[in-house]
Parts: sequence; C-alpha cells; structure tokens
Amino acid sequence: MKLWEYIIYRIVLAVVVIFFVVTIVFFISRVIPANPAALWAGAHPTPEEIERAKEELHLNDPLITQFYYYLNGLFHGDLGISIRTHHPVAEDITKAFTATFELIIVAEFFAIIIGIALGTYSAVKKDSWVDNLSRLFAISGVSLPIYWFGMVLQLLFFKELGWLPLSGRVDTIVMLEHPLHVITGFYIFDSLITGNWIIFKNAVWHIILPAITLAMYPIGLITRQIRSMMIEVLQENYIRTARAYNVPNRTIYMKYALKNAVAPALITVGLSLAYTLVGAFLVEIIFNWPGLGRYATYAILSMDYPAIIGVVIIGASAYVFINVIVDLIQMYLDPRIRV
Repeated sequence: MKLWEYIIYRIVLAVVVIFFVVTIVFFISRVIPANPAALWAGAHPTPEEIERAKEELHLNDPLITQFYYYLNGLFHGDLGISIRTHHPVAEDITKAFTATFELIIVAEFFAIIIGIALGTYSAVKKDSWVDNLSRLFAISGVSLPIYWFGMVLQLLFFKELGWLPLSGRVDTIVMLEHPLHVITGFYIFDSLITGNWIIFKNAVWHIILPAITLAMYPIGLITRQIRSMMIEVLQENYIRTARAYNVPNRTIYMKYALKNAVAPALITVGLSLAYTLVGAFLVEIIFNWPGLGRYATYAILSMDYPAIIGVVIIGASAYVFINVIVDLIQMYLDPRIRV
C-alpha cells in the first residue's frame, strides 16, 4: 500500500469512527430523563416559556429530525448553542481547550524529560538499587489513580509545605493587578511574549502540580519503554565494538544506545499524549482548572446536550487524530507496515 493510499484510508476510517461516536452520544444524551427546555428558559419559567423553548430547541420533533438538524449544523461548523451559557458551544470549547492544551503540553514535557532520563539511567544501572527504585516509581505511576495522586500532592505541597498554589491557572488578585493581554489563550506563552513577568511566574507556579499529576502515567510508560529498549540495544554487537575501542561510556549511552532506543519509544509518547487528553478531565476537576474537563462536568450536571456532544466530538477527534499521527510515524519508521 502506498503512503498516500494509507493516509486516505486512515482519514476515512477516522471520519467513520467520529460519526459513530457522535451518533451514539447524541441519542444517549437525548433519552436520559431531563428537562433542558426549563434550563434554557431561565429561572422560574412559566409553562408557556418552557413550550416556547422546546420549539426553539426542536425538542418536540422526533429524534431523527433532531439528529438531522444537528448534523446539518455540524457540517457547517456549528456545534449548537449551549443551553447553560447561551453561548455558541464552539466559542466555549475554544476558550476551554486552550487551558486544557496548555496543561497537556507542560505535562507531556515533564513526561518526556523525566521518562527518558529515568529509563536511561535505570538501564545503565540495571539490577542496582537505582534500577529497582526507578521501576517501582514507573509501576506506581501507571497503577495509582490519578485523582488520588493529585490530592496527595495538594496535601503535601499546598497544605503542609505551602510551596505551590492549590488550584486555578492564576491568582485572581494577580490577574486584576497585572492584566494579561491574551493572544493565544496560553497564559505562559502570552505572558512571556508580552513581558508580563508577574503573570508568567504565577502561571508557572499554578501549572506545576496539575501537570505533574497528569504526567505520572506517561512517565511510567516512557520509563519502562526506554529502559527495555536501552537494555536490548546495549547488548548489540556495535555497542560491544565501541567498548572494545575504548569509546567513553557517556558517548556510547547518549550517542549510540539512546538514539536507537528512542525511536520505538516515540509510539509510546504518542499514545501517552492521547491518554493525557482523557486524564486531563479528572485533573481539571481536582485542581479547578478552567479547561474542557470542568466545562464537560458542568454540561453533564445541567444536561446541556449541545455542550456534551461538542466536548465528545472534540475529544474523540483529537484522540483519533493523535492515533493517526502515531500510525503514520510508525509506518515511516518501520517500512514493513506498508506491506
């Protein structure tokens, strides 16, 4: 199969998956007993206002007709209007997604740096106490519930030590005293390029705990993958030859072994990125992070159908897109897959 044929095949398959996800979530959200028309009509609505809201939201139409209206709007880039906020869902999700994506980027940065360092050192010190401790840390990272780990970090670094803030992206008082000129929605990047160092420092301090919490699972995956690949590579003949020629160990580990061990681990990095998107929902609730997770929670509690479906579409699309990219990278690294 040619590369362009494989890309088209994966894109078509991704569209089909997303369509089925949208269909399932749409019908499940509509059959759950609730009264979104009352929420749309506002506080203390009259029966007439509720009926008017039902007509406006097409809730009196058959489910198939409602689904047609939704798909028609979706094909035109319209995710509908939020029943809770009365704002376009696409606009709400855009604001929330920037906060989530910033958290995911920082978490993945921690995961890659710490995971590669631990995996490499663990392989070099194989079967030593350092290796055993590193493996215990990696297993704990993939085993412990993310919400439990997040609360432990809050108790330790906020309540006991007082080093890091408890929740939020920035302190409200700091934001009022030093307003941030929002350009991209990423507070760290925007404050950096605008020279707002007060907001930059405050945003960095706030993101450390949720990012480390979110990074624990990917750290465990990457550490175990790098360690396994490094041990295998270090047994190759060209490594023995390099040692026979008295090449410094640092050069052998960093230039020869790690370079060949990282390539297969890229697949794990890509899959861990998809996991952080899902794990971010729990982390945002624990740390009151104003991202997609908190937005989805409020939408579910208020039975905000358009918002629920919109979050699912964005989440599913991102997850499928990441998997497509991982497959393409794997196909590029391993030509046998093209067959």
